[in-house]
Amino acid sequence: MEARGSARTTVGRVRAPETIVCVDCGGTCHLLAHPETEFDPGDPVAYRCADCVDRWDLVMPDDEDDGQGAEVSGVV
Repeated sequence: MEARGSARTTVGRVRAPETIVCVDCGGTCHLLAHPETEFDPGDPVAYRCADCVDRWDLVMPDDEDDGQGAEVSGVV
């Protein structure tokens, strides 16, 4: 039983993009999981570049992620 007044947030599962651009060589990285696999926010997702064969492990963002990264104040 939940405490009175507590809020529970449910975030839906999402599919990862089938391909991404390789940061190292600009090639195409392909999803290593089956394309219909659904992930929760915070789940790791692996890609392999078809050109340079680098592996990229990304973390699925949550609904509130704006893609800008964390703000660090006072850094010059």
